[in-house]
Amino acid sequence: MGIFSRLGTLIKSNLNDLISKAEDPQKMLNQIVVDMQNQLVEAKKQVAISIADEKRLKKQWDDQIELAKEWERKAMLAVRAGDDGLAKEALTRKQEHDKMQAELAKQWQLQKTAVENLKTQLRSLNDKIEEAKRKKDLLIARQKRAEAQKAIQDTMRGLSDVGAFDSFERMSQKVDQIEAEADASTELGGELAGDTLQQKFKALDVGVGSDTALAELKAKMGLGPMPAARPALPESSLPADQAGAGVASGATGSSKS
Repeated sequence: MGIFSRLGTLIKSNLNDLISKAEDPQKMLNQIVVDMQNQLVEAKKQVAISIADEKRLKKQWDDQIELAKEWERKAMLAVRAGDDGLAKEALTRKQEHDKMQAELAKQWQLQKTAVENLKTQLRSLNDKIEEAKRKKDLLIARQKRAEAQKAIQDTMRGLSDVGAFDSFERMSQKVDQIEAEADASTELGGELAGDTLQQKFKALDVGVGSDTALAELKAKMGLGPMPAARPALPESSLPADQAGAGVASGATGSSKS
């Protein structure tokens, strides 16, 4: 009985000590279960010793019964031999063994009852430890779920912080600025590439061509006069590539004639 009382006190002491240290619940629960298992092993050893004592008392009791029977046979043998004195001595020894076996019977019965109680308590303790193991797994699962929820809430609070959004907006504006500078660099590179004077004339031709096309469309629809033809530029005023093209076309025409 004292075994399980000490066991319960030790488990409670370990539990209170771990809680007071505010350690990680998962580690605490695992350690508590380990302590329970170790104490269960010790309790089993103590119960095994009690069972061995019970069996030893039972054997001593059986031995005293057999000795009493043996001295009774010897007394009968002395009576048959006509030696009553020897028979009385044998019977006296038998009475000693009878008294001893009666005392051992009482002790054995008490030990047997105690062993049965210890076995019952041991089974109960084992069941409670198994239940503690199951509860440990549930408690650890609850702890992990709570920690995950807390981590999510902390993250959400961090995202709702004004400073975080300000930083995000600054980075967005910085990316916009980088893109604008890249576009400007590309545009500037295109304008400065090649013959700038030639590019101006090309732009002028595009503008005039658009105006002429619009005027021709309106004349076709009866909404205005047909535009006058553009006077041709003299070859001396044409760019080198256009002047060459004109000479080439003239040569082709003369050859045909």
